[in-house]
Amino acid sequence: MTGLDAEGWLTGIRHIPSPNQDDRPAGMAVELVVLHNISLPPGQFGGAGIEELFGNRLDPTEHPYYATIKDLRVSAHFLIRRDGEIIQFVACGRRAWHAGLSSWHGRERCNDFAIGIELEGTDEVPFTDAQYERLNELLGELYARYPIAGATGHSDIAPGRKTDPGPCFDWTRILFPDRHSRAGGNREELRRPGPGSRNRSA
Repeated sequence: MTGLDAEGWLTGIRHIPSPNQDDRPAGMAVELVVLHNISLPPGQFGGAGIEELFGNRLDPTEHPYYATIKDLRVSAHFLIRRDGEIIQFVACGRRAWHAGLSSWHGRERCNDFAIGIELEGTDEVPFTDAQYERLNELLGELYARYPIAGATGHSDIAPGRKTDPGPCFDWTRILFPDRHSRAGGNREELRRPGPGSRNRSA
């Protein structure tokens, strides 16, 4: 990866634009990163199912589970594969449809102000070193561009409805934005807080 362009496309990676996107509300800043996990078919890695789901091209006859989600219209900004490959589906300046009914520190409709990152995985399987490495590279790019105040899990903004990225995700291995250093103009200073520190507000 070599940085974000003016529209919020990360250069140097594969782009597969999803139709499941729209404009953010006027004047809405990007202030949150939401982490998810996904595997299609469930528990299987490396296939084309995720790309097909985000492109509305999923064949419901290919797997029994696909018939249950064939009408979903969802997307995320990024997917990080098990081998560390990053694929982008929606420009960061636009709204991807990943969070659904959600709330972060009293703010509803997280899709309006969040960037969604899907990690290829499940709640039951640890993520790979390559995924953590690439996720941190991506987070560094996002923190340098946008006034992001927090990084959190889908389970935190939709408790009781979602469980991802799941108990196997190691929150101590990722970079978090330091709001105080950003307010001071230092976009390079990031921190690694311990568990329980992932929901941050001003």
